[in-house]
Amino acid sequence: MSDQRPQGNYGWLYGEDDTTRPAPRADGSELPPPQLPPPNLPPPGGRGRPAAGTPGGEPPRPKKRRTKRRVVGILVLAWIVFLVAVPIWAWGKIAKVDADPGGDRPADQPGTTYLLVGSDSRRGLTKAEQKELSTGGDGGGRGRTDTIMMLHTGAGPDVLMSIPRDSLVDIPGYGRTKVNAAYAYGGPKLLVKTIEDNTGIRVDDYVEVGFGGLVKVVDSLGGVEICPTENIKDKDSGLDVKKGCQTADGRTALAYSRNRHSYATQDIQRVQSQREVLGSIAGEAKSPWTVLNPLRYLSVASGASGSLTIGEDVGPISLGKFALALSSSMGGKGLNCTVPLRDFAVTWDPERAPRMFKLIAQDKSSEIGSLCTKDGLPKS
Repeated sequence: MSDQRPQGNYGWLYGEDDTTRPAPRADGSELPPPQLPPPNLPPPGGRGRPAAGTPGGEPPRPKKRRTKRRVVGILVLAWIVFLVAVPIWAWGKIAKVDADPGGDRPADQPGTTYLLVGSDSRRGLTKAEQKELSTGGDGGGRGRTDTIMMLHTGAGPDVLMSIPRDSLVDIPGYGRTKVNAAYAYGGPKLLVKTIEDNTGIRVDDYVEVGFGGLVKVVDSLGGVEICPTENIKDKDSGLDVKKGCQTADGRTALAYSRNRHSYATQDIQRVQSQREVLGSIAGEAKSPWTVLNPLRYLSVASGASGSLTIGEDVGPISLGKFALALSSSMGGKGLNCTVPLRDFAVTWDPERAPRMFKLIAQDKSSEIGSLCTKDGLPKS
């Protein structure tokens, strides 16, 4: 069939672009097609690049969005650096001591056992603070250990066991006397040796905290909860509280953990109060708010490290495990108790105490059961 298209400009009908089809001259010949500007170049006479959104143009760049992302990225990086830098800085403030007694010691045992000592050291406290806290002066010498605890973490539940400071034990070279005298006679080394000889449990790491650390950490946390079961007013410790659960500041928490004269059971009740305060501190310290609040994070790290003394072989990871185990033992997932006692004179039970020591040494804390009691006395 011949191509019989109507004459005229009917390219639109046949799918042809009339702008590119040559137009006929008067003599019948065709004119060359018009020259169009190449893509992505401005049309003749135009300036700069094609307008955004026009053919060949580029979409506008979201400058404000990129700027916000950059700022957020810088802030996140700065926060990470801060979170890492503070522990490193605080670690440099922690005092180190040689607590390895050497000589004949129990062999390595499964799990990790810490000896936690709360000394009456005023390190980190000014004279004005010592007066305000009713701690008195250092008095020279090595000081005393009002708090002695063993914290074991391993395959079973974490165990925090208090050893009353008036417990009568055999101190190498000094005979039978109160356990806290070991620290006064020979410092951390002799205290570790005394604990190991009388329990058969090997002490892996040594951690000591003074009055100043307890006060400053509690205040940096905004206080901790204590729950005295009676109204207490004690001039020796400076404690003055009402019965019932309440938030205690650093001064009150320290007095609460030192007080014993207000109780009929004296040191037996005091060790329970000490565990209560430590448990509250651990619970508050692990709160997400401690990390999210930079001032609190810095204050806790500074307060704790400023009056903390640890064994020379204790590393950052081990100290972190210690904090987690302390929280676990007081948070319902572990065990907290007093060394098994025979009577209120804090005499160790000759049958129950060795059994408990053996289970800890063997890392069988899940089998301790009724051996673990708050006051150390057998359950009736």
